[in-house]
Amino acid sequence: MPPPPLRSVEHQQLALLSTIHPLARVSVTLVEALGRTLATSVTAAHPIPLFDNSGMDGYAVHLADVASASAESPVVLELVADVAAGSAIDPALPPGTAARVMTGAPVPSAADSVVPVEHTAEFTVHAASGGWHPQRPDGTAESSTDAATAARANLTISVTTAPVAGAHIRRTGEDVRAGDTVLEAGVLLTARHLAAAAAAGAATVEVRPAPRVAVISTGSELRPPGTPLVRGQIPESNSVLVAGLVDEAGGVVVHRAAVADDEQELLATLGSVEAAGADLVVLTGGVSAGLYDVVRSVLSKFGTVEFARVAMQPGKPQAFGRLPGGTAVIGLPGNPVSVAVSFEVFARPALLSMQGRAAVHRPTVQVVAATGWPASPGRTQYMPITVGAPSRTGGAPTVRPATSGGSGSHLVGGLAAADGFAIVPADRHEVRPGDELSALLVRT
Repeated sequence: MPPPPLRSVEHQQLALLSTIHPLARVSVTLVEALGRTLATSVTAAHPIPLFDNSGMDGYAVHLADVASASAESPVVLELVADVAAGSAIDPALPPGTAARVMTGAPVPSAADSVVPVEHTAEFTVHAASGGWHPQRPDGTAESSTDAATAARANLTISVTTAPVAGAHIRRTGEDVRAGDTVLEAGVLLTARHLAAAAAAGAATVEVRPAPRVAVISTGSELRPPGTPLVRGQIPESNSVLVAGLVDEAGGVVVHRAAVADDEQELLATLGSVEAAGADLVVLTGGVSAGLYDVVRSVLSKFGTVEFARVAMQPGKPQAFGRLPGGTAVIGLPGNPVSVAVSFEVFARPALLSMQGRAAVHRPTVQVVAATGWPASPGRTQYMPITVGAPSRTGGAPTVRPATSGGSGSHLVGGLAAADGFAIVPADRHEVRPGDELSALLVRT
């Protein structure tokens, strides 16, 4: 019986993601939310700014009083109050008066402009106040704020530059109004997002937790890195690669192992990671149709895992589904470049989907081939590339294969140099210098 036709990359992505669901949301503090995905949109509990406040150190005034002010003809105003940041006072401003305001301080309700301190002259003392301590009618001493306000009555300022209406006043709600959406669900929370949530009055947010991921490499030829090797053995690098990619995608690796091509060993390992509560198992190797492809022989018996041949190079054999206990599982090929490409195309979107991310696919960018290389007709080719300077025509960056061996699935050494993967359509037989391509950049 002939093998089934190759499945397109897009078909495989949709089929896999249809089986993946966001993890249950949890409520955490803003500090704990850094790096998590927002599960519920954040709305502003109050406006930003909360009140009209000064954008400068200066003086709150009536525009009508100082509209004619200039260096040649300054306007003199009586200073009647000091308003510091954090102050709750709202002093009256009769015509011909001003209040000193600090940056961020509430602007008196009666004022309609703020004159920066740079546009005023020095204070002029009209009456000596040294040694005078104002008293309330009951004979008790006034507070320092009261005293400062009373003392200001003996001072004037000279305004040397006329402001415009509303100058240097940050209006209530000009940034965000109460009830506005500040953060949309599905966003990856950075420090800037969390600062906006705090400013909007939020103390906690609902997020999706980090997926708990088990990473299992299969192959009797695998040995721990650094171990002396004999003929037929190779260092095990896939679990190192996948564990790092899981971390970069926001997951947490809770188990990492390499198992031989032994069904009982693999079954025991899968049972232990399910019992430990993993949300996803990522397997590498053994998903094709070879005699010793242990992943296929074990997972196909469950009846809940689908194996497919995908029209991509590298990375044709793929698998996904559920383990008997319900844990999501993704099976990737065993060659390291195939693992890197397959993780980027399938496993990374699944992890982001588990986190409820609004966008799960990495955006593509346009690039220009600096040199040519053979394509893979009938399959979408993902070529590991390095990025060079922008091209002379159109400004897109130039790219070239990361290794002289091209897109060979075994060329793990070239992954260290790769900035991403150029995507060559399945209908292309070759890439020529100057050709425009789409690319996934994983390092910028």
